[in-house]
Amino acid sequence: MKFVIRWLVGAFVIASVVWAGMVAAADGKIKVLNPRGIMPAIKQIPMAERPDTLDGKTIYIVDTKFANTKPFVNALRDNLAAAYPKTNWVGVDKVGGYMQDDPNLWAEIKAKGHGAIVLLGH
Repeated sequence: MKFVIRWLVGAFVIASVVWAGMVAAADGKIKVLNPRGIMPAIKQIPMAERPDTLDGKTIYIVDTKFANTKPFVNALRDNLAAAYPKTNWVGVDKVGGYMQDDPNLWAEIKAKGHGAIVLLGH
């Protein structure tokens, strides 16, 4: 008998909680925030036009100093110099990491270079 009474009391308590929750949910609207936030408009930037030839041009190879990529950067510069001997290949290190701006480097490339290969890692 005690088991039945305990079971009925427990069922009544659970039913009361469920019913109270349904009434509270039906009373008003719940305001929630979108976890994605406000998505900015995407500005599309077209690729630069390709030059007719690389002969006599200066191309910068910009290393953003991703971990353990210096041997690759040096090999890339050497291979490009061997494949395109009439092109001046300039290897430079960017100040700071990938996300930090380096306005002096970009100004130098615009003033002295005809193009750039920017290495980002991975």
